[in-house]
Amino acid sequence: EPGDTPILGLALTPRVTLRTDPDGAVRNGTVNGLTNYKKLSADQFREDGDGVELKAGEVAAAEPLVPLLGRKDWRYLQPSPGSGSDNAVLGVREARGLDLEIFFSSTQCFIEAWPEHKKLHQQAAERKEKENGASKDREFGSDTVHIRGPGGESWVEVARTRTYTPSIDDIGHVLKYECVPVSKESPHGMTAASTLETEPVAPTPKPPSRSMMPLALDGIKGSVATGKFTLLTYNVLSDIYANPEMYTNCPKWGLAWSYRRMNLLNEITSYRPDIICLQEVQSDHYENFFKPEMSKYGYDSVYKKKTSEVYAGGTMVIDGCGTFYRRDRFSIIKKYDVEFNKAALSLSEALNATSQKKAALNRLLKDNIALIVVLEALEPPDPAAAAAGKRQLLCVANTHIHANSELKDVKLWQVHTLLKGLEKIAASANIPMLVAGDFNSVPGSAAHSLLAQGRVPLDHPELSVDPLGILRPPSKLCHQLPLMSAYAALAQQGPALQTPAAKKQRNLIDEATCEPKFTNYTVDFQGAIDYMFYTGDSLVTSAVLELPDPSDILRRNISAL
Repeated sequence: EPGDTPILGLALTPRVTLRTDPDGAVRNGTVNGLTNYKKLSADQFREDGDGVELKAGEVAAAEPLVPLLGRKDWRYLQPSPGSGSDNAVLGVREARGLDLEIFFSSTQCFIEAWPEHKKLHQQAAERKEKENGASKDREFGSDTVHIRGPGGESWVEVARTRTYTPSIDDIGHVLKYECVPVSKESPHGMTAASTLETEPVAPTPKPPSRSMMPLALDGIKGSVATGKFTLLTYNVLSDIYANPEMYTNCPKWGLAWSYRRMNLLNEITSYRPDIICLQEVQSDHYENFFKPEMSKYGYDSVYKKKTSEVYAGGTMVIDGCGTFYRRDRFSIIKKYDVEFNKAALSLSEALNATSQKKAALNRLLKDNIALIVVLEALEPPDPAAAAAGKRQLLCVANTHIHANSELKDVKLWQVHTLLKGLEKIAASANIPMLVAGDFNSVPGSAAHSLLAQGRVPLDHPELSVDPLGILRPPSKLCHQLPLMSAYAALAQQGPALQTPAAKKQRNLIDEATCEPKFTNYTVDFQGAIDYMFYTGDSLVTSAVLELPDPSDILRRNISAL
């Protein structure tokens, strides 16, 4: 959109629309569109004079008629009013074949600008040598390289394609997109060019560096020298929920899926986890991006989407949970889909009155799901077990619990339903278990207490809100799985090395709850809602990924984690 900040490496594809009168005449064309404009599909655009064959009365956008994207010389400055005598303003003639003067407001301004300006001269000299004396100021409609803007600024043509990806050379420069509507009757343009200018191109922000921090293992029973694996859980924020109004401190370009997807992929794969639990994976993004891209890094995967879809971008999509595992370390034995809606329907059938059933369904049908997989280690760590043909299995549950903060009874009911399902699996086989995901429940909540303590205190204040009676009696809200929180181990076991960095990490853990002070950080909310639990009788945490510091998130006043 006009005024947006392009980012290095982020492809730009402006949306072009045309407004037509009933007689088919184009009265105006715009870049980025206006109300009552007719959208054109990508195959209706022409590049360099080629493309679809227009019939009488048809209209398309001809981009080659004008320079498509230009890089504005940001060193062009007007002399400041009242700057004193004329000798305080230096003039330098641009050596790019244009009769253009670049003005600097002072000697110091010229000195500061000269390194970049010198590069422009060097680039111009190289172009001149390549052109072998060809004209440097070509006519409009041919291979235009340099254009002089209405304000005297210099524009350099950098592409004649609809999509453009800013390069390192573009950093600090404004980009301009120009477009002219054409038809069979007017192949050279029906109206004047419509233009769009951006803010200067910005470099790609660098994320903070985070490493795995070993934990002390003194007093841990059994051997932990073998059978190690890593688990990562990540809510990737589905594009259908990436609302700029919700993430007000995050620039729009930072929310764009075209920008975020490669950053997510690079960050996730940089840790090389053996098992990955992702939440809010949009269904089309799983099929078209995560599944094929993660496969290139050696991961197989399974996916479960929520139980209802929404309309977005001309198609029906929904998010869900995706579990990925390294195919060189694990193979999948079993997959279980947990649909909380099915459990809600079963619960409602036990109610007598129709009004009770309707009320129960209205409150409990929230489309959330969980995905459970049973994996087999391809190389059993215990030689004796391997010799005996004993398989090493691992059960991984990946879930995304309902988000509405007013429906704490629904959150607790969903967590309890999931844990009861895991208990059934545990009863059939002695399998180490992992429960990870976005639980949308803060430490100390009823749902978190059930996970971390195995029960909910009878006097917990959240139990007072139970309009359906699904939490009664409170004594039933328990489970027998010996679950422990992975990051609670940081507080309980402590770092292996007592370094300043380790001390800083311990300070990022809440002393009362033994959980991170935050896993989600926005303008309106800062707190922990994402967790990894494991069965403490069969697994132990040997290292955790360093937690981010608030200063890492609030850099440049950009806040959203």
